[in-house]
Amino acid sequence: MNNTKDDIRDAGDIKTMVVSFYDRVKKDALLGPVFAQRIPGDWTEHLELMCRFWNTVLFNISDYRGNPFLKHVGLPLQQQHFERWIELFCQTIDENFCGKVAEEAKHSAMRIAHTLYSRIQVKHNLSPLPKI
Repeated sequence: MNNTKDDIRDAGDIKTMVVSFYDRVKKDALLGPVFAQRIPGDWTEHLELMCRFWNTVLFNISDYRGNPFLKHVGLPLQQQHFERWIELFCQTIDENFCGKVAEEAKHSAMRIAHTLYSRIQVKHNLSPLPKI
């Protein structure tokens, strides 16, 4: 059996990343309830949207349309939620992939989390996330 991990190369790898990550999120004691509040039933549409989002971020494929801030601003999010999100995302990448694009995915996730949180922080007067 080959235990070497490849880099994120295509839409199929993005789907593996997204599905694996959100499987963790759904089961997570901190994040699961928050996501269940926003996505109470079938996750198919959300997973497809997130695949399009990450294809845009990592491969510059103009496939995603949306405003992530508006999707998150009404949720009861605190610093710990964003830190846990980053932790689970990086674990997912590290367990499934290795390479330049995988590292870019982790860096992009941290940057996205910091940007979303900083905008929510201003709106709700929350403590800042630690610097990346």
